[in-house]
Amino acid sequence: MNKTLELSQQLIQRPSVTPKDEGCLDLLAERLANSGFEHQPLPFAEVSNAWIRKGTEAPLFVFAGHTDVVPTGPEENWTYPPFGATVAEGQLHGRGAADMKTAIAAMAIACETFIDEHPDHKGSIAFLLTSDEEGPAVNGTVKVVEYLQQQDIAIDYCLVGEPSSTSRVGDTIKNGRRGSLCAQLTIKGKQGHVAYPHLATNPIHPLTEILAELSAIEWDQGNDHFPATTFQVSNINSGTGAENVIPGKAEASFNLRFSTEITAAEIKQKIEAVVAKYEVKTELLWRLSGNPFLTAEGRLVEACQQAIQTVTGRDTELSTGGGTSDGRFIAPTGAEVVELGVINASIHQIDEHTDIAELNQLTEIYGAVLRQLLT
Repeated sequence: MNKTLELSQQLIQRPSVTPKDEGCLDLLAERLANSGFEHQPLPFAEVSNAWIRKGTEAPLFVFAGHTDVVPTGPEENWTYPPFGATVAEGQLHGRGAADMKTAIAAMAIACETFIDEHPDHKGSIAFLLTSDEEGPAVNGTVKVVEYLQQQDIAIDYCLVGEPSSTSRVGDTIKNGRRGSLCAQLTIKGKQGHVAYPHLATNPIHPLTEILAELSAIEWDQGNDHFPATTFQVSNINSGTGAENVIPGKAEASFNLRFSTEITAAEIKQKIEAVVAKYEVKTELLWRLSGNPFLTAEGRLVEACQQAIQTVTGRDTELSTGGGTSDGRFIAPTGAEVVELGVINASIHQIDEHTDIAELNQLTEIYGAVLRQLLT
């Protein structure tokens, strides 16, 4: 039996839609206990988290990931049941098959094999796992990291199992991520009849002007590691549903994915300056999902590149593209952070799947990284 495939199926068959874990963490902890790992549950509110560690010495190598998955959407649209963990034509199908239960299984099996072969390895190995990555990410990894810092536990290397690959496993690894800043802008007007605009104040007009001005700003030009900062409007809401009524307010939500060339504070200052030019009543609410982080070079990046070359024979591309990940909570502690996982083409989609042969390669890659850093 393919051990990585078997464990992947066991995890996928647990319908752990965020923030539920459905016993995935206990399953992993019980299995890793056979290799000498100790399990420390760290629940916060409704979220299940785990710190599973073997050893007490430095360097501390951490595998990080999440057991929660996004909702399936209409299950009748799936070719195979989303929590069936079906194998067909060399592919493993199911929610979490790419994002990211298979990577967690590969991590566990890689550790088992590595420890069997190197029982006296250097340093320590740990798993930092949460059921709150796909949700608000308030009571998950960020809380575990805070706890570790309170205990003076310093992570040296952290490999996050997010699906980083594009066409073949290992062709891309994430050595950083852009920051993410969200905002909700509300313009308050006065409701009235469209035929008597002098008796009302239309909030839609200044809102569209503000958004047009913000859309035209060149925030920065990026750098060698990050693309230029982008501004995108995601939602606009206004109106009463009637054609002859000027609404009393208009709202817009927007997001900026930003590079290390600009800070969240500088972005806020620029946007607030634009909004202030318009003589309207406004409310602007901010939510910073995470600041940008970068592991430009170091032993972890080199170990991942070499492991991928050894196992697959291909060179890997370093990238900071895509969305955010829990690496944003770990990198500020001073740890080297890299994301390396399976192909991301089907994540969050109907019929999510991953190639079993490439999943086996990922297990070998993880093992090769451990050998380079801990032997």
